[in-house]
Amino acid sequence: MPKFKYVAMDSSGSEKEGIVEAASQTQAIAKIRSQDMFPTRVVEVGGGAKKAEKAAKSGMNMEIKLPSFMAKKVKAKELMVFTRQLATLVDAGLPLLRGLKILLKQEKHPALREALTGMGEAVEGGSTFSESLAQYPVIFDNLFVNMVRAGEAGGVLDVVLARLSEFMEKAEKIKNKVKSAMVYPVVVLVAAFGILAFMLTSVIPKFEAIFNDLLEGQQLPGITRFVIGLSNFVQSNGIVIVIGIAVFVFLYKMWVRTERGRFIMDKVGLNAPVFGNLMTKTAVSRFARTLGTLMSSGVPILQALNIVRDTSGNTVIAKAIQQVHDSVKEGDSMAMPLEAAKVFPGMVVSMVDVGEETGALPEMLTRIADNYDDEVDSAVEGMTSAIEPIMIVMLAVIIGTIVIAMFLPLIKIMGSVG
Repeated sequence: MPKFKYVAMDSSGSEKEGIVEAASQTQAIAKIRSQDMFPTRVVEVGGGAKKAEKAAKSGMNMEIKLPSFMAKKVKAKELMVFTRQLATLVDAGLPLLRGLKILLKQEKHPALREALTGMGEAVEGGSTFSESLAQYPVIFDNLFVNMVRAGEAGGVLDVVLARLSEFMEKAEKIKNKVKSAMVYPVVVLVAAFGILAFMLTSVIPKFEAIFNDLLEGQQLPGITRFVIGLSNFVQSNGIVIVIGIAVFVFLYKMWVRTERGRFIMDKVGLNAPVFGNLMTKTAVSRFARTLGTLMSSGVPILQALNIVRDTSGNTVIAKAIQQVHDSVKEGDSMAMPLEAAKVFPGMVVSMVDVGEETGALPEMLTRIADNYDDEVDSAVEGMTSAIEPIMIVMLAVIIGTIVIAMFLPLIKIMGSVG
């Protein structure tokens, strides 16, 4: 009997590998599913190139596919529109396969078109919709796949797709608010450094020549000597400075990619004076909405916690969620490890505790997310209000220092001329 090597996800979200004997690949998939596992890759052992090609043509090969247009990543907004449209079509009573074909006709994004084509072929060949989604992990993450799988199991695929689109809409809304709050300080900083570089390389040298001609070797004020010295240093070592900045940025990015570096920077970000409050509220909102949406869709709590951990976007929050997962796995409540993590506010811990006691945890998590969405709005406004005066003072100090440094010798020159 042929043997099939598989990679599958168990009920806790962990990846498992193994070999199963079956008459065909379809039976192998059925055996794996009977063990409460979701296969993501099933390949016949020693089947040869011809068998693999035949399996691929039949649409039964479970090997994960990556789009040829992977460089052109599907944006969250495009995926959100696709999910909303598919939810509408399924809710209207159209078969899933027909809905995929309708969306394929109007889709313009090349990667999404390729995914829709492959998913349609997989569904037509007998695969479930969640299995076809899992073949395109670049586009559809674990959150998307697991929610669809739960919707299929409960017969509420249209409801789950609607929840997914709503989840993505709210997540994108929060993301855009945070981005818009960061635009102003970034623009001001770039303008400030641009003006400073222009004055140090173009304006200050001309003033230095004037001072040397008119003051005939007289000593300049200390602040003027400092500015002129800085200008000379920038002109003489401009290339070295640019290379040094590039090397620093490269080393910083490499360090942040390490587990320890990422954890330290995430922790610093959550405790930062101006940005920390916003980052914490954004992370809490994302955690609550993702977990609430998964549980409402029927995803088991342990599997949902694993998905939330992997999609949290913050290693400090991910570590706290892992502690919650371990506690729940041992039969304890979520509230105690949430409080012990010292990341989540007391109100969140209390509401989770109440939700567990009343059996309405998904609804309570959704309320927490809605509340913290409003808190993010307030935090964005507060951060913008705090940044504006800081930026104004910073620009005033930089430009004011240069102006004063240049005007002090000019006053001396005008006095001597008078």
